[in-house]
Amino acid sequence: KQVEANLARDLAQLENAVQQARRYGELVKKQYVSQEQYDQIRTNAGALEAVVQADKAAVENAKVQLGYCYIYSSVTGRTGSLLVNEGNLVRVNDATPLLVINQVSPIYVNFTLPEQNLQEIKKRMAGGKLGVQAIIPRNEALDEQGALGFVDNAVDRTTGTIRLKATFANDARRLWPGAFVNVLVTLAMQPDAVVVPSQAVQTGQEGQHVFVVKSDQTVELRKVIVNRTVNSEAVIDEGLKPGETVVTDGQFQLAPGVKVEARKEIAS
Repeated sequence: KQVEANLARDLAQLENAVQQARRYGELVKKQYVSQEQYDQIRTNAGALEAVVQADKAAVENAKVQLGYCYIYSSVTGRTGSLLVNEGNLVRVNDATPLLVINQVSPIYVNFTLPEQNLQEIKKRMAGGKLGVQAIIPRNEALDEQGALGFVDNAVDRTTGTIRLKATFANDARRLWPGAFVNVLVTLAMQPDAVVVPSQAVQTGQEGQHVFVVKSDQTVELRKVIVNRTVNSEAVIDEGLKPGETVVTDGQFQLAPGVKVEARKEIAS
């Protein structure tokens, strides 16, 4: 405030000196005043102009110094508890931070996948963004959708896994720094796939097969080609049509042509 007041004072004096120099300029033309008096007035005005420039520099320097009184975070996030309190001694490059700020939105989730999935992930990423779903344990209804944004440049030889990082907008603040979540990476969507319970698929001497229930309630042994098994479901590429019924229990007692009856589930 003091340097700003000095600037205002000197600006007023400069304005008066400029007006005085203008008036003396008219007077010296009419020889009402001497040239020496006029030169002195102009010198005073020039000196005041230099003083004003110095005052402006002092104001800018004061603003810079005042800015050092505040610390601004380069990220938007939530602060933790204060690690340094009022009255504590703070030194330059001190090992103890004043506090820790964690970014919450957007938030990043780190996870690992087996190296066998690396080539498929790179292939899918080349075609566009790869969707990632973060599922909160014990509250699977609340999940967050994000996108894969980082793949590490080396496989961990100890674990045989590759480290990845996904970005989530986290507008609802469901994800929290340091918390554990289950991550689901969607490599591709396969619409209209034929899916059966994995226990329906049996392995025999001629490969994998299922028992299909026909309209007359007899079973037929059908060879199938399984694309993959996810959790407790098997995706069938060949051998089954949508809507067909398969046997999921007691297959060792069956043979082609044997009649079966659907068993009702007993309520627990």
